[in-house]
Order: sequence, then C-alpha cells, then structure tokens
Amino acid sequence: MNLRAKTLGSKTLGRRAFLAAAMASVAAPALVRLARADTPRVLLKLHHPFSSVSSGHDKFLAPWARQVEAQSGGRIRIDIFPSMQLGGQPAQLFDQARTGFADIVWAAPSRTPGRFPRLEVFELPFVASRRALVSSKAIQDYAAANLTDELRDIHPICLSCADRGVIHANRPVQTIAEMKGLRLQVQTRYAGDAVRALGAYAVAMPSAQLPAAFTERVVDGCVDPWALVPSLRLDDLFKAHTDFAESSLSTETFVLAMNKASYDKLPADLKTVLDNNSGQVAAAMAGTMWDLQADAVANMVAQRGAPITTLMPEAVAHWRKATEPVIEAWQKRMKEQRTDGGKLLADAQAMLQKYAAEPEPQPPPAAPPQPAEPSVAAKPGQGREANADLTATPASPAPAQPSQSAAAKSAPLPSAAATPPPAVPKPAPAAASPPKILDIPL
Repeated sequence: MNLRAKTLGSKTLGRRAFLAAAMASVAAPALVRLARADTPRVLLKLHHPFSSVSSGHDKFLAPWARQVEAQSGGRIRIDIFPSMQLGGQPAQLFDQARTGFADIVWAAPSRTPGRFPRLEVFELPFVASRRALVSSKAIQDYAAANLTDELRDIHPICLSCADRGVIHANRPVQTIAEMKGLRLQVQTRYAGDAVRALGAYAVAMPSAQLPAAFTERVVDGCVDPWALVPSLRLDDLFKAHTDFAESSLSTETFVLAMNKASYDKLPADLKTVLDNNSGQVAAAMAGTMWDLQADAVANMVAQRGAPITTLMPEAVAHWRKATEPVIEAWQKRMKEQRTDGGKLLADAQAMLQKYAAEPEPQPPPAAPPQPAEPSVAAKPGQGREANADLTATPASPAPAQPSQSAAAKSAPLPSAAATPPPAVPKPAPAAASPPKILDIPL
C-alpha cells in the first residue's frame, strides 16, 4: 500500500510539474509582449528660437517631429519649445545641445562668429544658391565631407541654409553705385563685410529692432530674407526690394543638432528611425520650407505694388567682383589655421552645382472651401509673437507667379506710385532705447 501510494504520488507530482511548465511556455510570449508594451517612451526636448507661428516651427520642425514619432510607433515623443522657452539666448543653443540642457536644438552657427570657420563658406557673398533647397542639400553633403571635426561635440541631424538675403531699402537699388552711403542692417558678419565692400554701412542689431531703427533714422534698409518681411512689416517700412538671380548676396546656416548622449542611449531600432529622418531627408524638408515661404512673401509684396528688382547674372557678376575681398579675407584666415580654404570653397561650389537642377518645390494644394463661420474679433496682438525676428507664413499668400529671375536684367516691377499698396497702420515703435549703429569690422 505504501509503495503504491508513493508511486501514485510521484505520478501526480510529475503531471503537475509538466502542466506548470507547459502553461509557463504558453504565457511567455504574452509576457514578452506585455513587457514591450510597458516600455517607457523616449522623451526628447527640442529647443529653438523661432516663434510658434513661424514657418520654421509650423512647416519644418513640427512636421519633422511628428514624422519621427509616427515611424517609431509612438515610442519617441518630441516636445518642442519655441521662442527660447527653456531659457538662454539663440547664440547658446549649440552649447545647450552639447551639454544636454536640451536633447535637440535648431541653432544658427553664425550667432557665434569664428567658431565654425569651415561651415561659414556657405555664408560668404554670392556662394550659396538663391534657392534654399539647393543650398541645404549641398551643405548637407559638404558637412559629411568637411565638418566632422567642427561638429564632433554633437550628433548632427541635418544642416540647412535659410532663404536668400534680399536688399530691402527706402529707395531702389539696381547698381553698386546706388549702394553708396546706405545704412543696412545685416544678420551675419559676412553679410556685413559684403555690404561694406559694396560701399554701404553695416548696422549690427537684432532684426526685431528694425522698425524702431527706421523710425529713428538709424537705418535706410536691411539685407534680410523674404521670410522676415511679414512679421516686421518690412514692406511697409521699405518700398524697394533688390533680389539676385541664381546666387545669393547672403544666407544664414542652421544645424539641427542632438546631444550625443541622448542619441547614444536610444535602442538600436529607434536610432534607425532617427537616422531615416536625418541627413538629406531633413535638409530637404528645411530647404523646401524656406523656398515656399520666400515665394509666397515675394508674390505678396509684388501684388501690393512694391517694385522688386531682380539682378540677372550679368549684373550680379559686377557685385560678385566687388565682394571678392571678403572671400579672400576668409581664405587668409583659413590658411592661418592651416586649412585649405580654396579646396573647401571648391567643394561647396561642386555640391551646389550637383543639386542646381533640383525641381522647384510646389506649395501643397489649396484646401477645399469651408462653410462660412461667424467672424470672431481677434484680441490685440493675437497671432504675433514677441520674437519678431522669426516669422509666420502669411495667412493668405498670393498665388505663385513666374520666377522673378526670368525678368529682364535689373527690370523692376510696376512702381508703388502707379499701384499704391493698401493702407496698413504702421506698428508702434518699440519702447526700447534706439539701437546703436555700428559699421561692422568683423
């Protein structure tokens, strides 16, 4: 009896152990799936100086972040902080990415002159294309070949070039002689050097101070991209605009930079998601955004009757010749650093030529008309950010017109006197003290 009981007990225990093991093996995949579902999302902070209604934010950074989030299956979340909401100044953004203060930043290297001398080649006069898409794709290839050392402290997601620099002035400018004596606000030191080489004075100040500076007769105009016109109402301040065919008098470079530790700690599959949205993919998104904004604003200004002069290549050649000393001075500084500036310039020009035939970006199709809704009075200041340096896409841009570069050499559009623009109340001057004029010796 005892032996039989022991035998039955052993069989019972064996069956129980087998069933327990089987149940565990069946449950294991579910536990793995549960563990994967419970994996916390990666939260990344993206910091930039543009306003939340700017094209940079609304048409580039936000769509890019949503694309990364979607392709990661929601495992990456990118919180965007515009208008320097996390603190600091735009010139500190690169270091915020380097130190981990922010995971990702969109920074302008030109805010720290001399720190990125190899990158500055694209900011030299008449080097960059007039099309931001071409320049952005070119600078991305250039960075991969020449900027590994300058960008070693961060993980670069992409580089890009902003919209081209246009001369906005209180009188028409069609020749170099007409530049003489003009006081022009500029954004970069090489734009300042170019303006001086052309016989004008360079004025260093934040773009947001332009309305007050014009009212106080500190400036006669500025060299700024079309994208800056709407937020500062530059078309109300300056009634003449000079653009350049094929190349640009100036541009500003940008880098979408990520903290190296934030990138390195990502799981391999999430690194792949980020990599798939880096490089030329992100550079093209940025360049397309700048070009669409520039075309919309230029068409808006033209339809309001302001004269826009587009200088054709034969005319631009004289301006290029006059600004050659700026490029020679940069090459001399590069030689002092034991770097072949001539080779870097040739690399940049070759990569610009590589992408010169990129198709013009087309605006998205217009949304179907919506039923009329009761109008709502906007609150004072609604839709405008304090940071007027960086702008929004016009709410109702004019339909695209043929490119001004097809116009005759130095041929202006109909004058403002012939077709007066609609009266628009001028913004009140800023309460800040009048900006100081400075002939930039950078």
